This record gives sequence, structure tokens and C-alpha cells, in this order.
Amino acid sequence: MALPTLHPRPGNLREVAESIEASTGLQVEIIGGSLVMSPTPRGKHAGTIRRLRVQIEPLLPPDLAPYEVSSIALPDDEDDYATPDLTVLPVDWDEDDSWLADPRDVALAVEVISQSETSRSISGKNDWYARSGVGALLVLDPRSGRWSLFTRPKDGEYRGRVHGVYGEEIELPSPLPSPVGTDALPLYGS
Repeated sequence: MALPTLHPRPGNLREVAESIEASTGLQVEIIGGSLVMSPTPRGKHAGTIRRLRVQIEPLLPPDLAPYEVSSIALPDDEDDYATPDLTVLPVDWDEDDSWLADPRDVALAVEVISQSETSRSISGKNDWYARSGVGALLVLDPRSGRWSLFTRPKDGEYRGRVHGVYGEEIELPSPLPSPVGTDALPLYGS
């Protein structure tokens, strides 16, 4: 698929991102001043998100809810934003006219690694969430059946880090439901 030729004005990455999304259907984020494009998730990617959501949604406190395709702003840069696969936000988000959630409102961001993602792009995204102050980041990797939970953001990095493999339970921080099972999460085929 050929991307459109764009001539962005300096400082207007959001306009470029929106134009790419509209013309290609790709999901576009601006992470650290760079455009990051992702294709529509495959079935197992989407299935991972659905299985996690079904597991946590009924156990969330009444003031929190899970949302798919909700973007988060980087407070220090009006162009930067990310769109996690799943975001747990205050239920008031249902009535918000904004398209960017405040990262301080995010109880949990979930990223499911795609088959083509590189270690560098994963690390850059994790750093971005920490700099934004997102309270907890859960990274699920269906390529290897591994997961990582990052908590306690401070000074641009996560101080709490727990890693595990599918089949092990994940202890999410309060007020999120815990533990979360991973034994039913799918793995990508070869």
C-alpha cells in the first residue's frame, strides 16, 4: 500500500498522523516526535485484548472501565500521543468530548506486541508511557508467550518491573482486579 505524499508544516505532526489514518486505515501514533504506524491487529492480537478485557471488566471498581482505541496525550508535547490496545480509565471518559485522555487518569495501559514489532520500538513506547506518568503498563507478547508489568513511574522510568510467562498470573496494582490469568492468551503462529 502506497502512503500519500504529505508536506507537513513544521510542528504539525498530528495533522500528518490524522491524514495517514484517514487515507490508509493504519493506526498512527506520535511517540517521541516520530510517527509510528501499525496495521489493523490480527485475530490473535485482537483476541488477546478481548480475553483480557472480559476477564478484568466485571471486577473493576465502579468508577473505572476498560476502553479500546482511546489515545493518551504526552503532557509536555502537544503533538505526542499513544493509543494503547486497552486503557483502563475513569468511567467519566464515557462522557468526555476530548479525544486524548490525560495520562494521569490512566490506571492501566495494555500493549499487545505485534509480530513485526522491534525491541527498539517496544522499549521506546515503554519509556514514553513512563514519561507520561501512566500508572501501570502491561505488555503482552504473543510471539514468545511472555508478559511484563511496569509500575511506579518516576523521573521518566518505571521503578517497578515484573516479568513472567503465559500461564502465570499477573498481580496488578490496586485498585485493578488481581490476579489476572494468562493461561488462555493465544500465541502467534510461526
